Amino acid sequence: MATQATALARPVASASAGVMLPSFTLWWREIVRFYRQPTRVVGVLASPLVFWLVIGSGFGTSFRSGGGPGQQHYLDYFYPGALIMIVLFTSIFTMMSVIEDRKEGFLLSVLVAPVPRTAIVLGKVLGGTTLSAVQGMIFLIFAPFAGVHLDPVQVLLVAVVVFLVSFSLTALGFAIAWPMDSSQAFHGIVNLFLIPLWLLSGALFPVANASKWIKVIMRLNPLTYGVEALRGLLYPGAETTFPLPSAMATLLLFSLVMFALAFLMVNRRTTRPAA
Repeated sequence: MATQATALARPVASASAGVMLPSFTLWWREIVRFYRQPTRVVGVLASPLVFWLVIGSGFGTSFRSGGGPGQQHYLDYFYPGALIMIVLFTSIFTMMSVIEDRKEGFLLSVLVAPVPRTAIVLGKVLGGTTLSAVQGMIFLIFAPFAGVHLDPVQVLLVAVVVFLVSFSLTALGFAIAWPMDSSQAFHGIVNLFLIPLWLLSGALFPVANASKWIKVIMRLNPLTYGVEALRGLLYPGAETTFPLPSAMATLLLFSLVMFALAFLMVNRRTTRPAA
């Protein structure tokens, strides 16, 4: 019986190693590749910071979304949206590496290797998720300027929300980039769909004050739940549309759906691995 159990355990262990090792390798490659390009790091952090300062200072105290904490100045209200913007930009544009890998022939070499395609999706998505989550958490150093003072539990919950948003958006970016051969087409999709996704997430204006048809779209937008969850954590007394548990549950569901979509895209028989 012990011999049979050992024999059964070996395929399971080898299958696990066959997924985890290539996933870790692809994950590490994404990390090294990103931080070897300092201009990308600066651009990802600087653009949302400029947006936050310029737009927040522009609206100043002329904007009111409620009477709770974090509602007296637009810089305070816009802070969670700026954090989500960092996560969005990093998650999506990191997945341009899928197109670059195809052009360079690296993706073809990975596909013909004895590596499960699950490992490809997991490694690439976790690499982009790590980068975007780290960039988002770095942005928390500006939290005191937005009137935010976090305790360790709040920091942990913010990290969970940022991770879920990062994972879902990275998986979405992977699914969009996988069938594409052109980075210009990828940019077009991002500008047409993903930027409006952020604009209608409650980052710029609250769900409660929107027009009826916009309010419907915002409630269907998964990013809205990320922004609302962050706003509730950063400003515990602020008015939010969705309670934290339901917002986090929605983000978890969105993450699973996007990962499943990325996995299905990789396993399509009609997908051409190389240009």
